[in-house]
Amino acid sequence: MSFDALLWLSFGGPEGPEDVRPFLENVVRGRGVPPERLDEVEAHYQHFGGVSPINRLNLEAIDAVRARGFELPIYFGNRNWHPMVEDTVAQMKADGVRRALVFPTSAYGGYSACRQYDEDIVRALAAVPDGPELVKLRQFFDHPLFISSFADGVRAAAAGLSGPYRVVFTAHSVPVSADKAAGPPSEGGYRYSRQVVEASRLVAAELGITEYDVVWQSRSGPPQIPWLEPDIVDHIDALHAKGVTGVVVCPIGFVSDHLEVVWDLDTEARDRAAELGMEFARAATPNGDPRFAELVVELVAEHTSGAPARKLSSFTAAGCTVNGAPCAPLCCEPAKRPVKA
Repeated sequence: MSFDALLWLSFGGPEGPEDVRPFLENVVRGRGVPPERLDEVEAHYQHFGGVSPINRLNLEAIDAVRARGFELPIYFGNRNWHPMVEDTVAQMKADGVRRALVFPTSAYGGYSACRQYDEDIVRALAAVPDGPELVKLRQFFDHPLFISSFADGVRAAAAGLSGPYRVVFTAHSVPVSADKAAGPPSEGGYRYSRQVVEASRLVAAELGITEYDVVWQSRSGPPQIPWLEPDIVDHIDALHAKGVTGVVVCPIGFVSDHLEVVWDLDTEARDRAAELGMEFARAATPNGDPRFAELVVELVAEHTSGAPARKLSSFTAAGCTVNGAPCAPLCCEPAKRPVKA
């Protein structure tokens, strides 16, 4: 098929102290998050000068793709901060783009990891009448380049420790109800957590280890709503109680560093390990790795030249959508929020 461009679609992040509050308000729009919770998260961003590394890292990854001789023009748009995806799609239309592929910076299925990017596409096209057709690329949690990058990241992190260690994989927690709805109903749900577990297994297999853990981080909901557990910090406490003296944390759920990596792992988890006298190392996320750029090139080639999909699992390839339509009926349906009387 013929395509005119690639849209790199990401979450977005603030680039200065004055950006933080409006950015967070974009993130939680329509979710009824109390102001005090925003105050808490805002303080985390201000700890780093109000700057998230995510935009810079995305631009560096885009440059790495271009450096591989990639022929399509690449546009960058975000869900929650500038450049907003609506503005980017408007620019694409002005530039004469009629058909474009979309690379979402998430490897997994589920509402937050996949379906919400479809909603971003729908919102952008609603704001840009007669905009380009947008074809989202598939999920890539089991791509061999994704797996090998994380495996090498664990090896490099572990090389800095002086003693034995436990490998702990971590991904963003979501409400259990959202995970239950992840994937089409015929699949039985839990696509997100099952994919995270599978990616962790694949990395562990490449490392040659059979003992490891899969945990979660960054929950933000009220305590009465069940989320995926255990939490990374709680798990470090549990490992310490078992006599584990070192831990290598692999952020398997993230393609690049941003606040939920540099705060939740590099700050909170690292500090807790230090309090307990445990060695701690964190594996790198993949988008600074040249293999990540090659992964994007390969995903595009599946559409532009019919290249075979490279996968290491038996999971069905999913997530490829056109103009934001779900990839399967009722797939990853968002939770219905209660209607106030």
